[in-house]
Amino acid sequence: MTEKRQQASAKPFVLITGAAGDIGSTLTHALRDRYQIIALDRSHSDTADFSYTFDLTKRESVQLALRDVADAHGHALAAVVHLAAYFDFTGEHSPLYDSVNIEGTRHLLEALEPFSVERFVYSSTMLVHKPTVPGQRINEDSSIGPRWIYPLSKTETEGIIREHATMPYTLLRLAGLYDEHKCVPTLAHQIARIYEKNFKSHVYAGTTGVGQECIHKDDMIDAFRRTIDRRQELPAANEILVGEGHCDTYEALQNRLGELIHGEQEWATLSVPKPLAKTGAWLEERTEPLVPDDLKSEKPFIRPFMIDLASDHYELDIRRAKDQLGWQPKHNLFDDL
Repeated sequence: MTEKRQQASAKPFVLITGAAGDIGSTLTHALRDRYQIIALDRSHSDTADFSYTFDLTKRESVQLALRDVADAHGHALAAVVHLAAYFDFTGEHSPLYDSVNIEGTRHLLEALEPFSVERFVYSSTMLVHKPTVPGQRINEDSSIGPRWIYPLSKTETEGIIREHATMPYTLLRLAGLYDEHKCVPTLAHQIARIYEKNFKSHVYAGTTGVGQECIHKDDMIDAFRRTIDRRQELPAANEILVGEGHCDTYEALQNRLGELIHGEQEWATLSVPKPLAKTGAWLEERTEPLVPDDLKSEKPFIRPFMIDLASDHYELDIRRAKDQLGWQPKHNLFDDL
């Protein structure tokens, strides 16, 4: 065996579900200097050391993939990072929330029972918590109260992990993701409306003094890496909120975007009563199929369910991430824009 292979074989194994995706590929690159990466996904991963395909919704497929992993690499895993999940922004229930997020996680935990896993790391969301008001920060012990189907599925999945995990676990509750190329849908559309000087950029169906915290992808990847590096030091049952520790309000982002894009110091924004906004969103959604294709600019983004969430405020207390992971965000959305 060559020296290079000896060094590689000495690296602990980290198994990542959803490893072929954008976040999974980035995390793989960040970990490969210290770990051997085993990828599990619907498609092959070009970045992992070893790649296996599986269907998370089918118990037999998950069991078979994990048996193949055990046969090739043994049963010792430094960490399992569970990224694979279903998400859409319709606000409507999809059976995939159950089959992928909830039951898929149950299938994965069952298949991992023969393994020795030092830590199971789950990619959750800050939205499992009840929203608060400006000045009141959410910490890991704050009330749980998801407000729509996606965070509800994450909340139920967290419950599955607590009940069935036979290994130490960390639930990383992440803020809204962004980097230089992508961001959460709400921020992307806010930027687009202001760029286009759309009428909708001047109205908002909620209180403009609230906001939702974000996190840069590089900082998020760093939090995952630190969680894995400190896997033996963390509490056996562990939740950690990860965000920038600063929440820009909708109004502040409006003004910032207006200045950066159009050189306008203040971007006039009118709060619209929710019943009126809901009626407008409902009408736009229902009449969209009647508009000729050559007159359409894009499908309506604002859905009635989003109006109910417009005044939700998510401002995080990230002291646990700092204390337990030695983690500190290096980015700030307001500056990075």
